[in-house]
Amino acid sequence: MNPDQLRDASLLELFALEAQSQAEVLNAGLLALERDPTAAEQLEACMRAAHSLKGAARIVGLDGGVRVAHVMEDCLVAAQRGELLLRPVHIDTLLHGTDLLLRLGCPPGGDLDWADRDGKAEVDALVQRMAALLAGEEVDSDAWATGHALAAATPGSASAGAPEATVTEAIHPAPPDGPAADTVRGATTAPAAPGTPGTPATPATFAPGEAPREPEAQERMLRVSADTLDQLLALSGAAMVETHWLKPFGNALQQTRRIQMRALQALDALQVTLAASAADPAAHAALAEAQRLLGESHQQLSQRVTELEQYDHRTGQLSHQLYDRALASRMRPLADGLTGYSRMVRDLGRSLGKAVHLELVGESTKVDRDILEQLEAPLAHLLRNAVDHGIELPEARRAAGKPVEGRITLNARHNAGRLMIVIADDGAGVDLNALRAAIVQRKLVPEETVARLSQAELLDFLLLPGFSMRDTVSEVSGRGVGLDAVQDMIRQVRGSIRLTQESGRGMQFHLELPLTLSVVRALLVEVSGEAYAFPLAYVMQAINLERGSIEQLENRQHFRFGARQVGLVSAAQVLQQAETRRDEDTVPVVVLGDHERTYGVAVDRLLGERILVVQPLVASLGKIKDIAAGSLTEDGTPVLIFDVEDMVRSVEKLLSEGKIDRIRRAAEAAPVRRKRVLVVDDSLTVRELERKLLSNRGYDVTVAVDGMDAWNVLRAESFDLVITDIDMPRMDGIELVSRIKREARLMHLPVMVVSYKDREQDRQRGLQAGADYYLAKGSFQDAALLDAVQDLIGEARA
Repeated sequence: MNPDQLRDASLLELFALEAQSQAEVLNAGLLALERDPTAAEQLEACMRAAHSLKGAARIVGLDGGVRVAHVMEDCLVAAQRGELLLRPVHIDTLLHGTDLLLRLGCPPGGDLDWADRDGKAEVDALVQRMAALLAGEEVDSDAWATGHALAAATPGSASAGAPEATVTEAIHPAPPDGPAADTVRGATTAPAAPGTPGTPATPATFAPGEAPREPEAQERMLRVSADTLDQLLALSGAAMVETHWLKPFGNALQQTRRIQMRALQALDALQVTLAASAADPAAHAALAEAQRLLGESHQQLSQRVTELEQYDHRTGQLSHQLYDRALASRMRPLADGLTGYSRMVRDLGRSLGKAVHLELVGESTKVDRDILEQLEAPLAHLLRNAVDHGIELPEARRAAGKPVEGRITLNARHNAGRLMIVIADDGAGVDLNALRAAIVQRKLVPEETVARLSQAELLDFLLLPGFSMRDTVSEVSGRGVGLDAVQDMIRQVRGSIRLTQESGRGMQFHLELPLTLSVVRALLVEVSGEAYAFPLAYVMQAINLERGSIEQLENRQHFRFGARQVGLVSAAQVLQQAETRRDEDTVPVVVLGDHERTYGVAVDRLLGERILVVQPLVASLGKIKDIAAGSLTEDGTPVLIFDVEDMVRSVEKLLSEGKIDRIRRAAEAAPVRRKRVLVVDDSLTVRELERKLLSNRGYDVTVAVDGMDAWNVLRAESFDLVITDIDMPRMDGIELVSRIKREARLMHLPVMVVSYKDREQDRQRGLQAGADYYLAKGSFQDAALLDAVQDLIGEARA
C-alpha cells in the first residue's frame, strides 16, 4: 500500500462512510450485549461490523483503523466461541473503539495524518487495553469508563444554556458531503465493488475458517440536495392543481356537444318542413350537406370528449402518484433521527453512576426530514433530563422496590395525521410540594393560589423561561432548565408539548407534531367572500353556534364550550375586513387555542377539511399580520393560511382594548359604500396578497393580470385608486399610467406604482408619466402599502 494513500481525502471519505454505517450496527449491538452478553445474533452482527471496518481500513491504508478493528474483532470472536464473557469493561472498551474508528474516518481539524501523529497514542492505548482484557488481566475501569462516557454524552464544554447543540453534534456528526444533502432510497442493486467512488469500501478478506458469503441485496443510496426535493414537491403539487383544469374544460366540451345535438335536431326538423313544401332542390342539397358536416363534427367531438375524459382520469391519477412519491421522498423513518440516543443514554447514565436503558418503540414511524432535523435537539435534551433528574440512583431504586436499571421509553406513532411522541421514565417524578415552593419563591403565583392548582397546571410551570427547581445548574441538565427552549423549538414546527406524571412512577413528555411542514391539514372557511385556512393542529372544534346561546358579558360576547365560557370574536374584525351579516339562526364558529387560551372565531361558512401544499409568502412582503403562508386548492383557488398564534394575539389585543364588535344579523347592517381599488400585477402571489391585504382593510378590490387587462377594466368600471407594477407583458405600468392620465374621464384617478426593482430611473419614469405615489417592493411592508393607500384615498368606507 502506498503511504501517500493515507493522505488521499477521497479514500478517507470512503472509510468515513463505512465507519458511520458500521458504527450504528456496533452501538446497537453492544448495548444489547451489555444486557445479554451471550446473544448470538448480536455477537455475529458486531463481529461482522468490526471485520468489515478492518477490511475497509486496510483498503484505504489506514493502519490505525486496522489495529483498532482487529482487536475489537478478536474480542467479539472470543465471546462467540465462549472463551470470554463480555463484562461492562469490555463493552466500554469496544464502544471506545467504535468512537475512535469514527474519529479516524473524520479526523479532528480535517488532519488527514491524525491517525499517525496526534491520534497514535490513543490508538496504542486502546489496543493495549483490549490486549490486556483478552489476556485476562484486571484493569481499573471506573475512572476511564466514567470519563469516556461523559465525553461521549457531552463532547466539548457543554454549557447549561446550550446543551442541545453539543448533544446533536455528538449523535449526528455532519456527513462528508455536508449538511445540505438528503439521502434518497433508489432501486435495489448489489453493492458496488470495494473502493468504488461514492460507495463505502467493502473488505475482501474473511476471518480464518470463515466461508465467504453471497453479498446481500441492498437499496442503492443517492444524495440529492434538499432544495431539489423542495422544488420537486412544489412542481408536483402545481402539476396536481393544473390537472384539475381539465375537468371544467371537458365539461365545456360536453356542453358544446349538446348544443351540436340540438342543432342537428333543428336541421332534421327543417328537413321535414322542406320535404312538405316545393322547395328548391338546391336548398335540399345544401341542407343535406349541412347535416352531414354537422354530424361528422358531432361524431368527432364526441370521440375527443371521450378521449379527454380518459386522459383526465389518467393524468389525475399520475399527478397524485407523483405528488405522493415526491412527498414520500422527504419522509424519513424516525429512527434516522434517533441514531445514537440509546448510546447517549447509556453513557450518560454510566457517568452519573446509574444503569439506564432506552427503549425505542415505533422508530420506523415516518416523518418529514425538516421536522426530524429540528426534533434532534429537543429530544436529546428531554432524554438527558430524564437520565439526570428522572432516574434515581441504584440505592434509591432498591429502596423503592424498583429494578436497579432505570428505563426510559421513547414511543412514536401516527394518530389522525399527526406525529405523537411520548418520552417516559420510570423515575420518581417531580416533587409537587417542592414545585409549589419554587413557584411561590419566584413570586409567580400567590401561595393561596398555588395550593389550588392542579397537577397539570403545576407541571406547566416547568416550561416557563428560566424556571428551575434547583439553586444550582447541573452540567448535564436541569429539570425545567431549557424546557422553554424545547417548547419554542416544538412550536416552530407547529407542534405542542404537554407534561404528565404519576407520583413515584416517573414523568411523561407528550409531543404532538405534524408529519410534514410541506403540507398541512386545514379547515377551509369563508370570511367576507374569501377562502382562508385554519391548520387543524390548532382547531379544537368547528361548530354551528345557535345565536340564542351567545351571551353578552361586560361588552364581550361569550358562549359555553364544554364546562367553560369562551370568548367570541368575528374573523372579519380580526382581519379588519367588512363583515358579511347573515340571517341564519346559527353562526359557524371555529374554536381555537389550547387549554389556557381558547377563543371562538366566527366565520361566514365552513368549507370543509383539505390537505394543502404550503407555499411560503414572498420574502419581500415581510410578515403579513395573522397570515403564515399561502396555498392553492385543487381547483386553483388561492388560499391564505392563518398564523393562529398571531391571530390569538390579535384577539387578545382587541379584548384588552375593549374593541370587540357584536356579531349582528343582516337586518342590522347599514349599507356602506366601499372605495374601489384596481390592483395590476402579473405575479399571482403578489396580486393575491395585495388584494387580500386591501380587502382585509375594507376596500373593494379588483385585479388585472397586466396593463392591457387593466385598461380594458378601467374603461368599463369606476375606481378610486389604481395600484400597478411596472414590468408586465403586453402593456407595462408606465404605459398604463400614461394612458390613464391622458384620458379625460380618468386623469384625476390616483395611481400608485409598486415595483420590485427599486431603480431610480423607474421612479422618475413613473412620476413623469403622472403616478401619484411610488413604492419599492424591496422595502415593501403591509403597513407601508396601507398607509400609502389611506394617504391617497382615505378610509375604505366612503
